[in-house]
Amino acid sequence: MKILITGGAGFIGSAVVRHVIDQTDDEVINVDKLTYAGNLESLKDVSQSSRYHFQHVDICDGQAITQVLNDYQPDAIMHLAAESHVDRSITGPAEFVQTNVVGTYTLLEACRQYWSALPEERKSAFRFHHISTDEVYGDLPHPDEMEGELPLFTEESSYAPSSPYSSTKAASDHLVRAWGRTYKLPVIVTNCSNNYGPYHFPEKLIPLIISNALAGKPLPIYGKGDQIRDWLYVEDHARALYTVVKQAQPGSTYNIGGHNEKKNIDVVLKVCELLDELRPKTTPYRDQITYVQDRPGHDRRYAIDASKIEKDLGWKPQETFETGLKKTVEWYLNNAQWVEHVQSGAYQNWIKENYEKRS
Repeated sequence: MKILITGGAGFIGSAVVRHVIDQTDDEVINVDKLTYAGNLESLKDVSQSSRYHFQHVDICDGQAITQVLNDYQPDAIMHLAAESHVDRSITGPAEFVQTNVVGTYTLLEACRQYWSALPEERKSAFRFHHISTDEVYGDLPHPDEMEGELPLFTEESSYAPSSPYSSTKAASDHLVRAWGRTYKLPVIVTNCSNNYGPYHFPEKLIPLIISNALAGKPLPIYGKGDQIRDWLYVEDHARALYTVVKQAQPGSTYNIGGHNEKKNIDVVLKVCELLDELRPKTTPYRDQITYVQDRPGHDRRYAIDASKIEKDLGWKPQETFETGLKKTVEWYLNNAQWVEHVQSGAYQNWIKENYEKRS
């Protein structure tokens, strides 16, 4: 099977690429614009495989996408390319609209034309798998707000996005489903909870805390740190996504979560505890915690009901939050050069030296 993965140099995308190359016999075409968060250094261990191909292409460039589709003739699309940082979407929403909405539309149209021309057997087997977020659902009641059993997001939950980021992802979800219904393009949508793990750009909570802690900088916590997220180890997510693209039926939707609801402050305290154990210093890392003004429209709680994907496709996470977080902290401690390259921008030089000279 040939799988075209958009955003394959990003955090989740690179995990999917590594999984496909390392764990299967399938072929990958990685299409990535290489924005600040796209890092080919995250794929150096698989980049020499004869089953791996990279195309430096923006999904908003319909002509280039069409050329890639015609050249490689993929059997499936896994669409992960997106702007994804909520804080950046608040200060600069235009880029999110362009990539997440216009880019998804452009990709859908190119794929529709490509799929329509396929022989019937390949046409019926083709899949367009759109990877989205639980943030499209808005937020859920917090334990401070109600007693008893708390609700979870299901595949039937209403959309109520709060941020420019989540609203653009919601728009892209709607576009994908519309192309499925109107044009019969065989689409699948998955919505995931907060991912964490190796190769995460250090602007997101867990890698930011690790990086700041080691540098002796403040560990910033929004508000009281009582926002609750469901945490999913990125390699578990990669396995889930591959399972979906291989097994799910067109028109289906799956929520993918880690069954790990944690308050942000508890996540930070756990990271500090692991650093105290693995990289001890004279004072505990938790002393660096500082509370900052909450961001506008901050959702208080997300939580995924992932029972459908387990029932239908047999997937469930292999990592607990404790095992996954320890692996994550250890990876960052053992890969200081990757982090330094990302923070300094030197990974762009790595790309030029290790990719562009071979192109």
